[in-house]
Amino acid sequence: AGKSGQELQVALYDIIKGHSVQSYTPGVWNAFYTTDVKANGKVWDMYSDIPGGTPPYEYTLGTSQCGSGGGGVEGDCYSREHSFPKSWFDDTSPMNTDLFHIYPVDQYVNNMRSNYPFGEVNSPTWTLENGSKKGPCVVAGYSGTVFEPRDEYKGDFARTYFYMATRYQNVISSWPAYDPIGATVLAGNSYPAYKTWYLDLMIAWHETDPVSAKETARNDSIYKIQNNRNPYIDHPEYVALVWEPDSGTLPEPTNYPTNFSAHNIHLQWSDATGTTVPDAYRIRMSSTGFESIETPEDGITYPNSASDKNVANGLQEAWFTGLDPNTAYYFRIFGYVITDIGNDYKTDGTIPQTTVTTQP
Repeated sequence: AGKSGQELQVALYDIIKGHSVQSYTPGVWNAFYTTDVKANGKVWDMYSDIPGGTPPYEYTLGTSQCGSGGGGVEGDCYSREHSFPKSWFDDTSPMNTDLFHIYPVDQYVNNMRSNYPFGEVNSPTWTLENGSKKGPCVVAGYSGTVFEPRDEYKGDFARTYFYMATRYQNVISSWPAYDPIGATVLAGNSYPAYKTWYLDLMIAWHETDPVSAKETARNDSIYKIQNNRNPYIDHPEYVALVWEPDSGTLPEPTNYPTNFSAHNIHLQWSDATGTTVPDAYRIRMSSTGFESIETPEDGITYPNSASDKNVANGLQEAWFTGLDPNTAYYFRIFGYVITDIGNDYKTDGTIPQTTVTTQP
């Protein structure tokens, strides 16, 4: 109907919202029997499959399903992979059971991929048996750890991310607060939803790996369960219409920004090096002195606030806004590694610190 840009995204949201929400157990497990099964009856695991070749291992639906344990090695059992990491949206409903971004994959690979973004890697720190890999990102705009699937499935994951930005365009703007790694991808708005480096990458993956018969069949199968569809599988051309509209068709902004001032502080640093590099950093601010900045405790995941920021490795900057004029502010930065039992902070030795005074 002549729509493009955010107007088209919202129109699509109005069509696919309010889907039939499934249970995580057994709902998602049971869905895999129709959504992700190969012609030979085996599980279609995009983290282990080799299209046109022989995969290193294959799973039988049900009998190879992971239980309370397993996944200690690759090829052990299959689990439920949130390709859009659930920590990015605080593991809440209905996103945590939305079949359009949950795929059956090897449990060990699922754990290794963790909550890292998709990206492209030249010097992998770990390579899967099917050639997928993990390592530092080489895409312009981000240098942190990423996971790169096989070329044949990059478009599948890209269209998954376009679906997530559209189905949840009403809430996605708040998600960067939940996970500092997710914040390296999410823009903190409903449109375009993703930061430029990631949006450009997803568009490129979408264009170089077109919609396959596998995706179309999966779209149809999920429709029978959830009663909604991924519009970017049905209409691949919508990706360009939504995220690459002609600039002349966009209206100018309604209003000017408010609170235009220089009472903000921009911090920058060079990422830590060494045998173990941080997954992210915790930057803490005080207006009274360094001694009032509390040292973070291991095992605790602290949320973002006006005086505390979580910033993923690779970004190397943080903004503190809405500050008082002509005031000295004190900062300390703590690197940390994300583990299954919470964050492990570096607090020994000399903690980097700096002080900045805002303009009058």
